[in-house]
This record gives sequence, structure tokens and C-alpha cells, in this order.
Amino acid sequence: MWTVVYMAQSKEIATKLQELLTGEGILVKTRPISNKNENKDNYYEVLVPEAEVEEAHSVIIEKGY
Repeated sequence: MWTVVYMAQSKEIATKLQELLTGEGILVKTRPISNKNENKDNYYEVLVPEAEVEEAHSVIIEKGY
């Protein structure tokens, strides 16, 4: 099962985080969250497999996200 480990405020942040976690050997998915206001950038969920949540959180904290 996939678990949300981070809510990114833009696609750029979600992509950077995905690259960072993938570089550490962690599987990652990103998923946009719809906004009613289409002029604003959507938020994105960053998801990892349930078994990799602790490792992902450690990497996210270590890198300052």
C-alpha cells in the first residue's frame, strides 16, 4: 500500500523530492490534488510504499524538507 509522506506546494518541489528519494533507492509516486482555483499551482502528494515510510521520512528530514 502507498502512503503519503509529504505534501508539496508545487510540481517543482514534488519532482525534486521524488528525484531525491529515488536517488536513495526509494520507490516514489506523486499525485496532484485538485484545487477549485485553477490559477494557482496544485498541491502534490508524495507517496512511498508503506514499508519505506520510515526511511523516506529520515531522508526528507535530513535534506531539510
